[in-house]
This record gives sequence, C-alpha cells and structure tokens, in this order.
Amino acid sequence: MATMSMNKIIHAAVRRDVTRTEQALRGLPDGDGERARQVQRAWQHLVKELTHHHEAEDSLAWPFLLSRGVDPDLMATMEGEHGAMRDALAAASRAIDGLLVDPTTSRAREAADEVARARTVIDAHLRHEEDDVEPLIAAYEDDPEWKAAAKGMRPARLTDAGDALAWMQDGAGEQERASLRATIPAPVIAMMTTVFGRRYRREVAPTWRVASR
Repeated sequence: MATMSMNKIIHAAVRRDVTRTEQALRGLPDGDGERARQVQRAWQHLVKELTHHHEAEDSLAWPFLLSRGVDPDLMATMEGEHGAMRDALAAASRAIDGLLVDPTTSRAREAADEVARARTVIDAHLRHEEDDVEPLIAAYEDDPEWKAAAKGMRPARLTDAGDALAWMQDGAGEQERASLRATIPAPVIAMMTTVFGRRYRREVAPTWRVASR
C-alpha cells in the first residue's frame, strides 16, 4: 500500500467532506432546522480547513517553488484556481446559510447543487495540483528552506492542529490513516486528537455519525 503525502491526506479529507455535505443536504428532512444547522457547522469547518490550506500554499509553497525556478505560469494558474475555489465555497456557503432561514427540501436541494458545483471546481484544482505540482515539491522534501516553509504551513495553535488531525481521520480509509501514522508518530496523533481535537469531535464529527446510521 503506497504511502500518501500529507497534501493528499488533506485533499482526501476535503473530497470526503464535500461529498458527504452534498449527500446530507439531499437527504435533509423537510423543516429540519437543527439538521441544517449541523450541516452548516460541518461545512464551515471544511471551509476553514481548506482556506488555511490554500492560503498557506499561496504565501509559502508557491513562493518557494518560484525561488527554485518553477514555471511562473503554473504558479499563477494555481493561485487563479484558488480564487475560483474561494468563489465556489462562498456561493455554497451562502446557499447553506439560507437553508437555516428556510429549511425546506427545495432549499436543501438548491444548496446541494451549489455544493456539487463547488466540488467540480475543487476536484479540478486538487487533481491539477497533485499531478503537476506535488512531484515538484517532492524533489525538495530534504531542502532546509522547504522544510521551514512546510512547518510554517501547519496550524499555529494546538487546538487548530488537533482539530485538523481529528478531521483528517474522520471517515478516512486505512491508506490515509497509515500514511498519517507514517508522517506523525501514532502517540502524537492520539494525544493531539484526544486532547486538542475535542472541539471537532464534539461539534463536527456527530454530523457524520448521524448520516451513517
């Protein structure tokens, strides 16, 4: 079983959340405002994680690659795709927010359609990055400047790091979990998730446990 990079582990979590958000919206019972609020909270967490990820790339990863002579047009395309993702996430967020005002199946279906449109934009960018940028980064994984940039891309607060680790594992397959353990020692993952990932486990994870019943 091939080991996934941390980047691909994060991408897998993004894809998983977008898919299950759409599914939850399509299955939302008419008038269920509490379920709508639960889905909104989970979506907001996804937006936070994905925004942190692409802003860190814009501010640290892409400048590093440019300093190593990577094609500026490719980096400009990456930034442009991040902008398209921001717009798509914002449109989906507005639709989900509107559902709390009017939690009908019709509004839920409209929100699900917006999430589906966002998924198309997000998937296109993630595939492009994995195919064309990640191999470039892999060539510098032992470079001290890249290591410093990668460290700077991590969440600054322990609570945010714990939430991120809990999120990456929630619904993950064995390949993602094994790859995460290959990158971060298992006791550290367990401690961070248990102690500092409580907010995610309390406020977000129940959304998907309800969906799996």
